[in-house]
Amino acid sequence: MLLDLALPLLRRLPPETAHLLTLRALRSGLVPRRARPDPPSLAITLWGRHFPNPVGLAAGFDKNAEVPDRMLRFGFGFVECGTLTPRPQSGNPRPRLFRLEEDEALINRLGFNNDGIAAAAARLAARRRADGIVGANIGKNRETADDIADYVRGVTALAPLVDYLVVNVSSPNTPGLRELQRKSAVTALIERLMAARASVAPENPPPLLLKIAPDLTPEDRVDLAQAALATGIDGLVVANTTVARPPSLASPQAHEPGGLSGRPLFAPSTALTAEMYRLTQGRLPIVGVGGIASGADAYAKIRAGASLVQLYTALVYHGPGLVQRIKRELAALLARDGFATLAQAVGAAEHSPRAPAHGH
Repeated sequence: MLLDLALPLLRRLPPETAHLLTLRALRSGLVPRRARPDPPSLAITLWGRHFPNPVGLAAGFDKNAEVPDRMLRFGFGFVECGTLTPRPQSGNPRPRLFRLEEDEALINRLGFNNDGIAAAAARLAARRRADGIVGANIGKNRETADDIADYVRGVTALAPLVDYLVVNVSSPNTPGLRELQRKSAVTALIERLMAARASVAPENPPPLLLKIAPDLTPEDRVDLAQAALATGIDGLVVANTTVARPPSLASPQAHEPGGLSGRPLFAPSTALTAEMYRLTQGRLPIVGVGGIASGADAYAKIRAGASLVQLYTALVYHGPGLVQRIKRELAALLARDGFATLAQAVGAAEHSPRAPAHGH
């Protein structure tokens, strides 16, 4: 595939430039033919929606909903656009995206740079919903007087147009944003958003998911799980980027401020997935994100309690051909362990604690 072949060239460019060039190539039609059908064992139905496979593209790649259907053709089971804010914003000053080559990681302090909800909504309204599952990730503008009102605007504009919505209260790059994860704040936020969703999409409303940080205290994790169950939110996305800097990081860029993603996030985000699965008694679907670069990584997340998984950073290092490889490896691991369906494997490590979770 041409994008895989272009990877060494793209890696020589500054990361944000490489990303913009990739988007331009995708917009111009540089996409594969539709991928072969997935093995039936990889399919899963959640919230009344059929996912042909559990491997999704995380938010951050297609911030403005420019190429969701083109990304689906690389074999993703679903694509998440955003993060989108009510008004367009330019984000933080450049440089604001850094490759940690030695660690297969990225640090970003982009700051919700996007064209605004109206531009994305127009693009989403023009697509054929039958082409595949597309979600939107919503946030608040940096200079806003009313945080909750910004999220309500996102739900109101996008709920009729997408298959699911993710409420991003966990990016480290918008001052004060993570305070919205506190129990009282998140409860008030979710209740307002569910009311907004009901008013604009009463028939078949899109599920509403909450994206949480990997840096929560143990008390915050318990509070969030209780709030999630009490409010009736539809699922959790675990987890966003981390402000932690593991001592294992070898890259000279490791101490840039911002959110760390990629391989170093795999272990902590997978442990948090298992913890949130336990704290919510397996009653809420979880989307596992953070450091996935192989079928074994995806399988570890699923065994820890994730029903779906997402990746982005690994594409920077391995190219889009990685998606098909992960699916092949995941199908083989399910078959090896006697799981006829993906759903049977969800939380398997939690149900039989002695069984190892396989990762890198």
